[in-house]
Amino acid sequence: MLKGRIIKGVGGIYSIKTSQGIIKSRARGVFRVEKLTPLIGDVVNIKISEEDNMGYIIDIYNRKTELLRPPVANVTQAIIVMSVKNPKINTWLLDKFLLMAEYENLDTVICLNKSDIDEKKSYELKEIYEKAGYKVIITSTILDIGIEEIKKNLDNNISVFAGPSGVGKSSLLNKIHKGFKLETGDVSSKNKRGKHTTRHIELLELKENSFVLDSPGFSSLNLDFIKDESEVRHYFKEISKYGEGCRFLSCLHNKEPGCAVKKAVDKNNIDKNRYKNYLLLLEEVRKIRRY
Repeated sequence: MLKGRIIKGVGGIYSIKTSQGIIKSRARGVFRVEKLTPLIGDVVNIKISEEDNMGYIIDIYNRKTELLRPPVANVTQAIIVMSVKNPKINTWLLDKFLLMAEYENLDTVICLNKSDIDEKKSYELKEIYEKAGYKVIITSTILDIGIEEIKKNLDNNISVFAGPSGVGKSSLLNKIHKGFKLETGDVSSKNKRGKHTTRHIELLELKENSFVLDSPGFSSLNLDFIKDESEVRHYFKEISKYGEGCRFLSCLHNKEPGCAVKKAVDKNNIDKNRYKNYLLLLEEVRKIRRY
């Protein structure tokens, strides 16, 4: 048996990185019976068939993490990439990505890309999200800003690059590693949205024990994995922190009296737009649970 990691999967054929190189493999039928699908990032045992020299996955090791979208296992870090402009930043979507990363208990880095277009806005956003408790890196592939800092954060991690289309995820990865040569796309001049360029999920190796995943871009995320609206408050770092001072343990920081979070918003200790997005996401979960 050989141990390896799935780095790519297309049409039921998995590319598995092992000590003997990349081995093309299939999954055993028993996984279908068990309703277990191998995921990119899975650590597996494979056996090589003497008949066709094809590898066959016979064991899947327990997963440390499992993301739904993109479907990938054992990710340790999320790099959430948003462009400041072109397309214009959508902070509601950014906060939704952050909520998902918090739910998965991932380390998170916010990358504010295309800072060469609007440097002032970049630093304003950096201040807001650092105050909320996040690491923020300002980048520009045009001016080579922040590239080395991003690289340092990728060491000894399996990092997923998440964010909507057109924000420059593939361009950043091409800067980080000259050998990637990922396809990049322009932003449509008609609707200011990015064109999808990443067609499949693949782990890209930076160095030993360091992988990145360029996920297909998307602009909407379903929050149906959250079972109760009360969970949402725990996935906003600063709201969770200030919420400890609320009069009621069950406080959702919306219309309840004696709410320490609303007081923190009034004092600008919590960004008003972040709080607004929290309420929007709280209502979104309520609607999902209602139906």
